[in-house]
Amino acid sequence: MRISPKYIGIHARVLLSAVLLISASTFALGYFGIETINNFVILRFNQRIDFMTKYIAMSAELGILVDEQDLLHGLAMSILDENDDIAGVEIENIKGEKLIDEIKKIPGPYKIIEKKVVLSETKEGRTGMELIGENGGKNHIGIVRVKYSLKGIKDLTEIMKQRFILTALGLTLISCIIFYFISRSLVQPVISLAKIAKKVSRGNRSVRAASGSTPEIRKLAKAFNEMLDSLSKNREILVRAHERIAKQETLAEMGKFSMMIAHEVKNPLAIIKSSLEILKKDLNIPDDTMTLNYAEEEIFRLNELIESFLTFARPGKPKFILTDLNKLAYQVVTGFEIQYTSKNIEIRSSIPDSEFLAEADFDLLSRAINNIIKNACEANKEKGVVDISIINKEEKWTLQVKDQGDGISEDNKKKIFEPFFTT
Repeated sequence: MRISPKYIGIHARVLLSAVLLISASTFALGYFGIETINNFVILRFNQRIDFMTKYIAMSAELGILVDEQDLLHGLAMSILDENDDIAGVEIENIKGEKLIDEIKKIPGPYKIIEKKVVLSETKEGRTGMELIGENGGKNHIGIVRVKYSLKGIKDLTEIMKQRFILTALGLTLISCIIFYFISRSLVQPVISLAKIAKKVSRGNRSVRAASGSTPEIRKLAKAFNEMLDSLSKNREILVRAHERIAKQETLAEMGKFSMMIAHEVKNPLAIIKSSLEILKKDLNIPDDTMTLNYAEEEIFRLNELIESFLTFARPGKPKFILTDLNKLAYQVVTGFEIQYTSKNIEIRSSIPDSEFLAEADFDLLSRAINNIIKNACEANKEKGVVDISIINKEEKWTLQVKDQGDGISEDNKKKIFEPFFTT
């Protein structure tokens, strides 16, 4: 089965590249090194054999001249005994007659080198004899042939190759192991980032990448974490936007429904109210009749509720005018003080006498303050104290209302500004 390159990971690619590079470099250097050493050894070996052949040729001059075979035999045997690589020595005279042909059995392959034996002449100004020419000269009297084996050189070369291969394999293996851990330490942070990205894709947005051991990995982890933080913030913004849109759609539907219900109920309610007034007048029913008063109060309450529905369904634009907020609050609080005079709720207020002018819608703001104080009185369950205070500080107007009720639960605090929500 063929493996596509796109399925090979970074770690495997880096490690494979390192193995190929190290192996190619090691074997290339080793090959050229062995070839150089092998050529050098062969050259030195051939030079040594060549020198020995020259020596035999110089030493055999006298034996050839006097036909002293014992001398030549001793010379040949001394060479054969002292050198394990010499396989044979052959000496013949100028007539081609073999004077000496000594052979030693050693493994091949073989190579033969020959030198001419020439007469030594005394040169003017010299005190000794010297060889004139190596393979040439008119005064040669014989030939010396030396047969030698190349097996020792080849065996040495094979040993060197084997040792090199083992050494190269060992170095390659050690280098691969070292590089494996180095590449693993470099690739591991990338793998870790991939795992974190997978967790994020599954919905876990709280995970973050750990800081790496190298500047590049630290920068990558930092950028990745910043991306996750940005995604989380954008998601929160998107969720809030969807919630606002859903809420607006809900409110719009509620507004349509409220308007429809208000119109359907308001007319019958007006007829009921008018009918009660007619009955009250025609039947001379006293104004303090409890059941009648109760019915009128409920009609009034339903009418107020319908007005609230209509106000919600058709919200008008606030009409801002210059308003004394302290005076506005005083009027609202005074109304509650009068209303709860005969009840068990004590209204305590602290409102500055000075003016605090601001642009405001008098009716809407009065209604808002009225609802807050009314909720405080209801939270007290028609008893106890409700503290109302106005604070004017640094051009800010603050209204504080404190009751003695049970307070608002954490869940309900999120709902208190939703239309028609109540406990």
